[in-house]
Amino acid sequence: MTIVGKVLSGDAEYTKAADVYSFGIIAYEMITSFPPYSDIPHDSDLALKICNGLRPKIPFHTPKLITRMIMRCWDARVTHRPTSKELKNESWKYLRDYHNDKDSEIGIQIENSEKLSKNLGLINSKTSTPHNYQTHPQAIYTSRLLNFPKLPKPKNEENFKRILEELTKPTSALSILKIKKKKNINILFYLVASKLHVPDF
Repeated sequence: MTIVGKVLSGDAEYTKAADVYSFGIIAYEMITSFPPYSDIPHDSDLALKICNGLRPKIPFHTPKLITRMIMRCWDARVTHRPTSKELKNESWKYLRDYHNDKDSEIGIQIENSEKLSKNLGLINSKTSTPHNYQTHPQAIYTSRLLNFPKLPKPKNEENFKRILEELTKPTSALSILKIKKKKNINILFYLVASKLHVPDF
């Protein structure tokens, strides 16, 4: 269930905007070390909930700049999603800012993230997922045909727009949102920013 609602319903072809949605899912996996919707069945009921605005829960300790980037990828309003070029440029900017200026917005957020993660015991050098982590037997991540007819038109969750607006505010105006591991976010930035010849769509 890493694809957007219109594709789940079989009413639309897989588009570049759907690729952006899937990128948001991949980014979520990188910062959480968990696949999306791992604790529930991947069935028509989940497809319906996704169309009605359900999205994976991004941990509260994720830097708000990264949370905002991922949420924009998941926007049900296709024209509001970032393009691949925008994602690349945004990732390069965060990567440069983090390495060149620890007092930058992203630098402050990641620093506070690491502190909170350490205090909460979220950082484990040996494993990135809990020992009791289990996937629901009907949570399927292998390729298969998905065609759930009569799904509603995809829409955002009721508070989606408000949350995006809050995430735009500078760090000083909000409580810091944190991320689990610095290396994971660095990998995410690098993977996106290092892609060459990314078309602007």
